Amino acid sequence: MLLLNGSPGIKQAWAEQDLAPGAQAAILYDATSGRILYQKNADKEMLIASLTKIMTAIIAIENGKMNELVTVGPNAAGVEGSSIYLKQGEKIPLSTLLYGLMLRSGNDAAVAIAEHIGGSLEGFVYMMNEKAAYLGMVHTHFVNPHGLDMPGHYSSAWDLAILTAYALKNPIFQEIVKTEVKTVPWPGEKWHRKFYNKNKMLRFYKWADGVKTGYTKKARRTLVSSATKDGHQLITVTLNDGDDWKDSMNMLEYGFNHYDLLPVLVKGQDLLRKEYMTEDDQKFRVVSEITYRYPLTVDERKKITVEPVITYPLHLVEQNRMQVGTARIFLDDQLIGSAPLVVQYTNEPSVWNRWKEMMGYVFFQRWI
Repeated sequence: MLLLNGSPGIKQAWAEQDLAPGAQAAILYDATSGRILYQKNADKEMLIASLTKIMTAIIAIENGKMNELVTVGPNAAGVEGSSIYLKQGEKIPLSTLLYGLMLRSGNDAAVAIAEHIGGSLEGFVYMMNEKAAYLGMVHTHFVNPHGLDMPGHYSSAWDLAILTAYALKNPIFQEIVKTEVKTVPWPGEKWHRKFYNKNKMLRFYKWADGVKTGYTKKARRTLVSSATKDGHQLITVTLNDGDDWKDSMNMLEYGFNHYDLLPVLVKGQDLLRKEYMTEDDQKFRVVSEITYRYPLTVDERKKITVEPVITYPLHLVEQNRMQVGTARIFLDDQLIGSAPLVVQYTNEPSVWNRWKEMMGYVFFQRWI
């Protein structure tokens, strides 16, 4: 599946009004397709404060084990800013540090995680920038794992949306960022500690399920939010925004009210509507390998077209499920994505299979 992530050629729609008047930069981003639904200076390189910790968290989750113990070093115990009050020499489970990182925005947790996963702060920062390059975050450069203001440390609203959409695919990350309160045991203490999430969107907005707040004197207020309604997940980013809660909710409401995440292609859908045969008399059809969903307004639904492109000679097909082409998906004549076309071996279709095929075709035609 090809996700264009707002690259040239993708069909975008902009609201006429300023949906985030308090923000210096903002974006409303569809988590599934990467479609930008609204943007304001989205590629501007800016200070991002603790939104940095989204990258710190996903790298730690992908490269560590949640139950492994992290030894707190002197750099972590002495870091300035927001803290979960780590002490040098403590051995804390990585999972506990991740909750402290994302709920309480602990800078000490960020340093402890970075030194443990990367071997050093420098090693971890290298991993951060490598990941940013891999994700196509072209307006991003990291210098530290916590987001305290430092020369050369910056990102953009667009890049942070790309990063967040990627991170939210990880179930551990999902669970952490939607948690309002986390109670954890603490080594050497009789009482458990409670981490209360600083992200008020989880309480202010019904559909909210993440992600991260941030603040420094130079960056001002920064916020990444996510919300899911009826299976449709949207992401907002606001940078340098004195009214970030309101602006984020405003963008999310606009997205949910104007766009529906619809199945443009359905897995197993026969686009050629014809049966073929291999040299050894095996019948087959050419079908979409995936279900492809895309956010569309009511007016856009009739502007979707799908072009099947066969790139492998069908008379040479030798095995089931092999890819033989691509379905190119257009919105108003602009390419928005694609899906693999694969071989599906068939027997003589039963009445039930014929009915399912017919209903799938009718459903597909409904939207195009």
